[in-house]
Amino acid sequence: MPSLLRQRFLLPDAAPERALQERRYLQLLMVQDGSTTRLCEAVAGRPVDLEVPLQRITDEVPGIVRASLPGDRFIERRVCLSAHGQVMMDNLSYIALQGLPDDVRADLEAATIPIGPLLDRMWVRREFDETGAEPLRQRLWEAAGLPDPEATRTLRVHTPQGPLMLITETWRRGMLMGLPLGRRVPGRG
Repeated sequence: MPSLLRQRFLLPDAAPERALQERRYLQLLMVQDGSTTRLCEAVAGRPVDLEVPLQRITDEVPGIVRASLPGDRFIERRVCLSAHGQVMMDNLSYIALQGLPDDVRADLEAATIPIGPLLDRMWVRREFDETGAEPLRQRLWEAAGLPDPEATRTLRVHTPQGPLMLITETWRRGMLMGLPLGRRVPGRG
């Protein structure tokens, strides 16, 4: 895969008006609770590229994973969603094998589909919770590079049977591609 451009979401030297607009857009991204994959695809105007540099079944996980998810074995999965040569987000997920539907596990293990479309097969609820998430952030940033605390969040994915996934996401500047931030709309002053 060709080299991708990975940038922090907010740039410290942005013009004040532009910085304000970008911060407002980041706030919108941070509170959205739907499929981040579909959101990235809408911004990119096409399906995103999925890179899976790490995926393994393991019992060696940070304490927050054991405290949050059932069972003793987990899929650890790090992905990068990109389009047009720009990273849109970096993610680190832990998925409990206990309670994971067989078809979802098979597709996860194939590593060809982002998690968002797989969750469409199940009833899920997302819960944002940063409590104890610092080890997950550090693990993601050590692997992907470029720490960005303001653009990172952690969420639990629940099914009717209980918690199933713990996902840490870092939005990247690629999410701004093609957006008319700072431009006036003709006829709107």
